[in-house]
Amino acid sequence: MNKRNEIILQYHEYDSIDDLTITEKELIQFALVQIQKAYAPYSEFKVGAAILLADGGFIGGSNQENAAYPSGLCAERVAAFSASAIHPGKGFDMIAIAVQRTKEKASGPICPCGSCRQVLIEYELRAGKPIRILCAGADGKILVFESVADLLPFAFGPKELNG
Repeated sequence: MNKRNEIILQYHEYDSIDDLTITEKELIQFALVQIQKAYAPYSEFKVGAAILLADGGFIGGSNQENAAYPSGLCAERVAAFSASAIHPGKGFDMIAIAVQRTKEKASGPICPCGSCRQVLIEYELRAGKPIRILCAGADGKILVFESVADLLPFAFGPKELNG
């Protein structure tokens, strides 16, 4: 039997940071500060990420490039791994991602790459609660996803390993 299914992706789109909560605004502002710490001499594509821990603390990260491209690391994973190393066992409530492009004029929000989605879903599954994702563009537009699972609906996780 052949069944056709579909997945519907729901997200919020805001035209301005003014439409967000105070905490969301602060998290995006923290992500914007992280952009200045990015090392992106090859792509000139700078990304900052900020994680809101379950206890209210913020942890930041920025993308770190390398001449051997696969050796670099995205801002989201830098932030997530830092948060986990510095505050083991604390869940994440939210992550904000901000971008600054110098080679192109497009300035809208970007979403996490596949590798970052996989890392973030692991933290979401471990905590047993959704991690809200805020994607902020230089143009002021913000996309908000209620869960990493919204961006990775057929996620590979611990249950697939334990079969």
